[in-house]
This record gives sequence, C-alpha cells and structure tokens, in this order.
Amino acid sequence: MWLFNRMCTSKVRLDGKIAVITGANSGIGKETVKDFYRRGARVILACRNMELAKEAVKDIKDNPPPGIDVDEYQNGAGELVIYSLDLSSLKSVRNCARNLVTNEAAIHILVNNAGAVLLPFQKTEDGHELLFQINYLGHFLFTLLLLPKMQLSAPGCRIVNISSILHFLGDINFDDIYLEKSYKYWPAYNQSKLANILFTKELARRLQEANIHGINVYSVHPGLIPTKIFRHGDSSMFPGAYYYWNLFTRIFCKNIVQGAQTMIYCSVDEKTANETGLYYSNCNVATPQWRARDEQYAKKLWNLSCRLLHLELEGDLNTLLKIVSRQLAE
Repeated sequence: MWLFNRMCTSKVRLDGKIAVITGANSGIGKETVKDFYRRGARVILACRNMELAKEAVKDIKDNPPPGIDVDEYQNGAGELVIYSLDLSSLKSVRNCARNLVTNEAAIHILVNNAGAVLLPFQKTEDGHELLFQINYLGHFLFTLLLLPKMQLSAPGCRIVNISSILHFLGDINFDDIYLEKSYKYWPAYNQSKLANILFTKELARRLQEANIHGINVYSVHPGLIPTKIFRHGDSSMFPGAYYYWNLFTRIFCKNIVQGAQTMIYCSVDEKTANETGLYYSNCNVATPQWRARDEQYAKKLWNLSCRLLHLELEGDLNTLLKIVSRQLAE
C-alpha cells in the first residue's frame, strides 16, 4: 500500500447533483461512484457490460465505505442509475449522450474514467484505432455532446479526464495517429494519456474564449493501482503478467480506494472549484511533461480530433456545440 497517499478530505454533499462516470462498474470508477453516492448524488454508471454494472450497483448499495454505519450510509445516499456506453462504438457514444440529454434533468459532474491498455492493433467499426478511440477519441466526442447540457446545469460543473504518469513517455504522432507503421502497446497507451491532458488544457481554453463559465476541467493521474485495466497482460505480454502486476501494485503502490482520491478531489473539493485546465496527482496540482503544456500541441490535437470525427473546424466552441447538438437531434 502506498504510504504517502493524500486523501480527499472534503465533506461536501452532492444532494441534487447528477454525476456521470464512464467505466464505472469496477476499479477506481466504481470507488468514485460509491463516494458520490454516499454524498447524496444521482450517479450514472455509463458502462459497456450491463450485467457487471448491475452487480456493481448491488455491491455499492450493500457495502458502505469502512467506518460508516450501514444505516447512516443508506439514509444519506443518493441514487444509482445505469446507462449503456461502449466507447469502441461512436454510435453507442451518441446514443448514450442522447439518452442522458433527453432523460436527465442536468449533468453537473462528468468523469471520463473508462480506459484500456495492452490491446493489439485493430480498427473499430468507425475506422479508428481501438485503444485511441476508447481512451481518448470516444471521450472527446462524449464530452462535446454533453457540454450543452452541462451549460444549462452550470455553475459548479466539472469534467475530470483520467490520464496517467506514463504520459511522460508519450508523444502525439500527428502524421500517423494510429501508429499503423509501427504499432506497439505502450507507445499507443502513452499517446492516449497525453492526449487526455492536452484535451483538458484546450477545452478549458476554448470554454474561456467562448465566454462559457461555470464548467471546470481537470486531468488526473490516479496512481499505479491493481485494477482490471491490465487484464490483457497475459495475452499481450506473457502468461501471469496480470497476476504479477496486481501483486506488485498491491505491495508497493496504491490500493483502489487511494487510487480514486484524486478523481474525487477534482470532482468535489472546494479548493479546486476555481481551478481549470490543470493536471493533478495525489490530490495536488502537478506539472506534466512539456508537450502537455504546449498550446500549439493542444490546438493541433483538437483540430485533428474534430477532423477524425467529421466536425467542422470553423468558429468557436459555441458553434461546434451547436453542430453536435444538431447531430443528437437527428
């Protein structure tokens, strides 16, 4: 267990708030759901596997965090709702966003948590490299589709994008964004996590430029933790890789509760309410690698992402949001 972990100490309640968390049926996503639920929020688990999501909901309701009485936990808890979301399908991304915009009264918190690692090279039905779409491009589109709803829900709205310390080893290959010429597991993963920081930075800038207030954006390194994200290690690396990864992280790194703290901190803490566009680690603002601080890199990735999604580049963010809103209405 990591001994130098900082915990989110905020006692803020989330009564009346609606939060959406992708990849919420296990790991730090599930732990974040539990925290928001305990604070009284209506928490939406946006998940690919409906059965696992249902099991997660039951487990969250039946098992309060350590040190909290069951009655106290359930009396102060909010609601848990499941929506279907498969980030490897942009049709699913649009359908989930459409359902959320139609059915939910508001969206105050969006945590783009879902992710994958060690996937072999393959293209999605949309023609994008699978890991790039799951970890970054799907969330990019999902966020844009939900932003108009968050505008109506502001102020006090927050978007949290999950990155990784491995972004330090990453670069954006603008000439071969899917790394088709020389695909390797880790460069693909590192690139996607760097992309999430650049997206955070550029979205914060564009929100300000478009005079859209009350929506703050954060990118987060949760820490090295034993979760199912490494489940493809046995087939991608060597038999037993998943077991040894979890053994290593359990002994020397953060547990799942600790790993969720920075996500929770950026989502609810009073101190972060006036911060936006920054990168966090261990419940503190941290300094990402130089590419993640390069405004031209961020703009270039934003424009490339829009082209990949066949979105117009002309105009400011308000114009773009009108376009994606029309897409949802079609």
